Amino acid sequence: MKQHEQWSSKIGFILAAAGSAIGLGAIWKFPYMAGTNGGGIFFLIFLLFTLLIGAPMLLAEFIIGRSTQKDAIRSYKDLAKNSKWHYIGVLGVITSFILLSFYSVVGGWIVAYLGKSLTGSLSNFTLAEYSGLFEQTISSSYQVLIAQFIFILITIYVVQLGVQSGLEKASKILMPLLFILFLVLLVRSITLEGALEGVLFLLKPNLSLITTNTFLTALGMALFSLSVGISIMVTYSSYLSKKENLIRSAGSVVGLNIFISFLSGLVIFPAVFALGLQPDEGPGLVFVILPAVFDQLPFGAIFLALFLVLLLFATLTSAFSILEIIVAVIVKDNQEKRKKVSWIIGLIIFIIGIPSALSFGVLSDIAIFGRNIFDSLDFIVSNIGLPLGSLLISIFVGYRIPKDILEDEFFQGSTVKKSLFKTWYYLMRYVIPVAILLVFIRSLGFI
Repeated sequence: MKQHEQWSSKIGFILAAAGSAIGLGAIWKFPYMAGTNGGGIFFLIFLLFTLLIGAPMLLAEFIIGRSTQKDAIRSYKDLAKNSKWHYIGVLGVITSFILLSFYSVVGGWIVAYLGKSLTGSLSNFTLAEYSGLFEQTISSSYQVLIAQFIFILITIYVVQLGVQSGLEKASKILMPLLFILFLVLLVRSITLEGALEGVLFLLKPNLSLITTNTFLTALGMALFSLSVGISIMVTYSSYLSKKENLIRSAGSVVGLNIFISFLSGLVIFPAVFALGLQPDEGPGLVFVILPAVFDQLPFGAIFLALFLVLLLFATLTSAFSILEIIVAVIVKDNQEKRKKVSWIIGLIIFIIGIPSALSFGVLSDIAIFGRNIFDSLDFIVSNIGLPLGSLLISIFVGYRIPKDILEDEFFQGSTVKKSLFKTWYYLMRYVIPVAILLVFIRSLGFI
């Protein structure tokens, strides 16, 4: 029997979509991007781009999915019959496959670190020793493969349960817990002596730190922190009732994403500054700097474990959405196939991800255009798949979907003024494609 599942509640959809968007982007990537790009001024520009470009793109994907009530490939087929536009969905599925293969590796690192923190083996080291521990962990074939497998198993288990019993139920549990843990860590961080300097670093824009790179990096962060570009939100919104207000839903997801990014900065930067460290440590901020920070705090081991649990929750909610887009395309509306397909696809992704997991250890000598396997796949997704998908979606919405369909979905369940649609439509046609093209060109190293 074929049927198209739906979210049981609006809050379930919003929490699931927000969970997809938040992931490692808001908690891991945003702090180190802000730390290396001027702090407060980066956050301000990121905020503006999220509202003016990221939010309209998110709404565009919502419209595509909700209007057709179909998966990421069939949605484009329905809206542009007898054309090649459905390859946007194909690109999204391929990108998701590659993304989850190495994203699960990072998820495995978090699982491994959480295990270390719970057993008490992640404390009483110097900063240099924490750096060595991270290198040792990611180069250990045994540790990374087992941890990656655990992460994938959790992801498969939730997705195979379906939309309401799996994705929605998990999001309703994990997302509120994530907020609670954040608030606990926030109170601990901002009450440290010397924490004010970190708060000011995030909240006080310094115009002298603005560069062209600041704008382009903030724009890229705004787009990709909302999970737009690979049709994840097309898939999620296809499970949404026609009665729901898409504008309000998009606003809620964007608001939660900004809020979590902001909280993440307030948790990390005050602690870093309070202990005399620098915020520009880059990607190692979470795995090297933060353990050293928490190690110097009263009850630091407990707070580090809480942070790693929080990070794992956020990473899992993103992994659910990445696997879901692939499963939805194969299952279509035949939910009887979901369990089998979820396990087969999930295990295939784990196998494909093994070279990425080993690329810091036994396969570290293998280089593709000067990068190891993990970094090469990351480059393909971040610098080609995501920006190309975002560009194509913006053009598809702005120039291919009939305007009356866009209007109908835009105003369905809402009472907003016509001027808001006109502004959104103008942005989708003339502003956003140019902005994304700039990010795309920069991501390939041309500017």
